[in-house]
Amino acid sequence: MSSHREAPETSMDPVADNTDVYAFVSPDRPDTVTLIANFIPFQKPDGGPNFYEFGEDVLYQIHVSNRGTAESDITYRFRFRTQVRNDRTFLYNTGPITDIHDSTWNRPQRYTVHRVSNGHSSLLAEDLLCPPCNIGPRSTPDIEKLASQATHRVRGRVFYAGQRAEGFHVDIGSIFDLGTLRPFESLHLIPSADAVGVDGTKTYNVHSIAIQVPITELTRHGRRPTDPMHGDAVIGVWASASRRKSRILDPHAGRSMGHGPWQQVSRLANPLFNEVLIPMAEKDEWNMTAPRHEARFATYVNHPELARLLPVLYPGVFPHLAAYSMARADLHAILLTGIPAGVVPGFQNYTGAVEADMLRLNVAVPPSMKPNDLGLVAGDAAGFPNGRRVADDTTTVELRAIAGLTIPLVDPSYTPDAAASGITDGTKNQNPPYLSSFPYLGLPNGGYQTKPGTSAVS
Repeated sequence: MSSHREAPETSMDPVADNTDVYAFVSPDRPDTVTLIANFIPFQKPDGGPNFYEFGEDVLYQIHVSNRGTAESDITYRFRFRTQVRNDRTFLYNTGPITDIHDSTWNRPQRYTVHRVSNGHSSLLAEDLLCPPCNIGPRSTPDIEKLASQATHRVRGRVFYAGQRAEGFHVDIGSIFDLGTLRPFESLHLIPSADAVGVDGTKTYNVHSIAIQVPITELTRHGRRPTDPMHGDAVIGVWASASRRKSRILDPHAGRSMGHGPWQQVSRLANPLFNEVLIPMAEKDEWNMTAPRHEARFATYVNHPELARLLPVLYPGVFPHLAAYSMARADLHAILLTGIPAGVVPGFQNYTGAVEADMLRLNVAVPPSMKPNDLGLVAGDAAGFPNGRRVADDTTTVELRAIAGLTIPLVDPSYTPDAAASGITDGTKNQNPPYLSSFPYLGLPNGGYQTKPGTSAVS
């Protein structure tokens, strides 16, 4: 979670596993939007000697739709190239890396960025260096400096591609143990004492692709809207990873080589969409489907399995939810079309009738002066599900929505169960802190510095 190992095939292909997507108006540069796509989940910082890196054989893309068709009107394409400086050593680095250009870094990665719009591809940047992974104080003594050197400013845009601290927090161990939420374990069908939530992603890293671009580069008519109710103010965002349709083991190259056209193998927009809503047998098919073809999966949004399970797993806690048999128009709007005008006063992020899983961002909503990590449901219109900021507590927001808290937005006759406004997995981010400037996710945990957690069988 959010989309870590969420599908059977994807779980076996981590370098193409899109884990989280973020889209928000940059708080320190409000004339720009920051887009982030994370890949390679559950990175143990001490994962040597072959530390984590982007796949050379993967096409990474961030998509923007701005015409209400759920088509990719603007695509940012990233391709990576790896260099081996010394092929006679097993070491990732042969000495301290004090600069991203140091020859002691034996396996640097570089990348090229293209922007595709209206069928035309333009080169935005090439041979940009990633930072090394955070190995430890002897190998990467100043990871903050190295990350800063890998933050590239090119003609009004900012790029970063490399390791960061995992920004998503969730009690994975609890929620997949038959839907247990530790703060409410005493109410579970198989009860135990209530406990504090455990952040299952604590100490892990991910690989982030982050870009910061002017708002005018993303909107339909190249303007910066100021009225949140204007249709041109809303963009849809998602990310994807693709592989060549065939791979052949090449003994001369010593690795698999891709051939043929690209095939999408992973995609993501709203957190937990494929993870929680799509049945296991259809998850990999969903990953290969374009958002504009989402209609066949809409039934899983309109009648989510978890909404049926909550009253069973927590007997007597969700009687109103158990009795509600209508299609979930609230979730349909939040996840598939955007929220139309008239539902939330002064706000909308509606992209039209085409059903599609996209993060919908209203770029005319300014950054919040007092951000609330529960976003829109807590009155902070700059937060999820208006796009998604790195600190938004999307697990709590979506649990409460599925539990029925958002039904009254579209069905005033419904009264949510009392528990719906308090349901949570009880976690907070326990990784290095978020940053106030690009790329906003914290610095990666170090391999030497990070200590293993506790273990238990019973």
